[in-house]
Amino acid sequence: MDFGVTGKLGGYYLAGQYRKNAAAGKSGGVSFAELAAAKAAGQSDVSGMSFKDMWQARYPGAYYHVMDGSAISQGAWDRNDFPLEKFFRDDTDTSVTNWKPTGAEPEATSPQVQSRWNSTLGQKSIIVPPELEEKMKNDPELAKRVMANVENFITTYTATSVRPGRVCSWLISLDENGEIEKYRVTGGGGNISGPTEEEQRQFEAEQAAKKKRREEYARLNEESALKRRLMEQEADERYYKDSMTKKAVSIAAYEVAGILK
Repeated sequence: MDFGVTGKLGGYYLAGQYRKNAAAGKSGGVSFAELAAAKAAGQSDVSGMSFKDMWQARYPGAYYHVMDGSAISQGAWDRNDFPLEKFFRDDTDTSVTNWKPTGAEPEATSPQVQSRWNSTLGQKSIIVPPELEEKMKNDPELAKRVMANVENFITTYTATSVRPGRVCSWLISLDENGEIEKYRVTGGGGNISGPTEEEQRQFEAEQAAKKKRREEYARLNEESALKRRLMEQEADERYYKDSMTKKAVSIAAYEVAGILK
């Protein structure tokens, strides 16, 4: 069974680590990633190579899409039914960035989700916004830095977060400055095939307990709010009664004073 990992690139350790790797992996101003890409492309260096060339030379068969990945909300990106498989083909158009979920989110363990995730295993795809694409065309050094960061992210994530033997697919979305904005990593195979039945039961029990606590908290909040409303209503009634009593006393006093005159 395969499980996907989604998110923004925000972990301090991971982000810091791959930046350290990028700095340590420089040789004469050219990173190991760039040298590897150039070698794969049959060139002595990366001069004149576009970011797309470096990406596909470093990862043969990898997909490259120029579109605005920021148009995809984080909520949609993280869902199990997000159509990530559409990014692992060449004929994908920008309409995929407008995808909106319909209905309840399917479980990660559902056959439909597993089938879609399995179809992308071992592949890589990257989303580059048009603004960044234009910048990198005019600034080869920027293209090299972005390539080094992406390669080091994949290397560091694999070393720190992927179990030995697992095959992963990578979908990475860059922002207009070349930073990794969002990513999805789906893994399969390796030493495990998913949670054991006991682990699954424990997970479901924990989720049920959390749901029960949320429901109890909501019930207590509702009761508290009702009590406050009743207390406010009682206070209003007391105020009204006191006001009417004071008014009646004032009228009586006024009438007595009139008689005495």
